[in-house]
Amino acid sequence: MTRVFFDRALDTVANFWRISRRDGVTLGFTTHDRDLWLDGVLHRAAPGMVPSSIRRTAGFGDDGAEVEGALSHGAISALDLARGRYDGAHIAIGALDWESGEAAVLYRGRIAGMVEDDGGFTAQLQSAKADLERDPIPRTSPGCRARFCDRGCTLSALRFTRRAAVSAIDRETNRVSFAGIEPGLFAQGELRWLDGPLTGLRATILSADAMGLVLDRPLDDASAIGDRASLREGCDHTVATCSTRFGNAANFQGEPFLPGNDLLAQYPMPR
Repeated sequence: MTRVFFDRALDTVANFWRISRRDGVTLGFTTHDRDLWLDGVLHRAAPGMVPSSIRRTAGFGDDGAEVEGALSHGAISALDLARGRYDGAHIAIGALDWESGEAAVLYRGRIAGMVEDDGGFTAQLQSAKADLERDPIPRTSPGCRARFCDRGCTLSALRFTRRAAVSAIDRETNRVSFAGIEPGLFAQGELRWLDGPLTGLRATILSADAMGLVLDRPLDDASAIGDRASLREGCDHTVATCSTRFGNAANFQGEPFLPGNDLLAQYPMPR
């Protein structure tokens, strides 16, 4: 039988908020005055964390919401916000009976934006229904629409992934070099930190040459030589690269030879 909350004059109910970050860390908070366990996750007492009123509609539009709270060293810190650890994190908000342990999730979605303000933070939430607003129909394009090594690409991610240690750092250009790799293969690739202050965070490799790899996320001041990372090779999404470098033209997800709209404006000219 499903628990009905607030069906009596005095109820033993608190709110909970659970965050599942993209780096694999899960954090739980509750408005109760003591820590509570739920689904194997310790939800820490955070009475100052206040979710806005949750509105669920029958339509297909996004049911946006927000949560306000205080920054703390042991939970949500300004440094983690600056490093982007909460960008795109999945969230669940609900009600929890602190005596029986029964709980109900009232809202699911992801963090669309998080702002630090005066020792606190405000998280803008985007409900799961926001996915319904995305157009699932692919548009024609000369380049491949598939993400390298995803289901559409079909290539093995393990085959094109290497682990390497940092050999040099240039913070002025946000460039990092790794020992034992060929830099040119990793242009437009991906990096995931395995050591150091950025552990678990991902970055896109904007460019690569003999001087190292330029990342789209800033390096940390504490990043050091010897920090390890998992590097995945990149692809420029052209049919030439797909064919000659990867031998995967049969799975190319683009239309490189389809005439463009300018063909409609062409007309014969006298010689």
